[in-house]
Amino acid sequence: MAIPNVKRYRISNADGTQTATIMAVLPKDADVTAYLSDAAKRFDWKAYGDAQAKQFKVRVGQQKQKKAK
Repeated sequence: MAIPNVKRYRISNADGTQTATIMAVLPKDADVTAYLSDAAKRFDWKAYGDAQAKQFKVRVGQQKQKKAK
């Protein structure tokens, strides 16, 4: 079940080398740019980069091979 009024925002780190997507529900009178800049400062970029690297890591080592007929 989805949460109503959730919007996706893209943030980038200070270097501009990494981007991440955050989902948030903000009040009507909230300053979106101030919220996103604060969220980008508090975001754990090192853990996010490690998780991305682990997710797309190619398995190296002994693997099963199919027998040729």
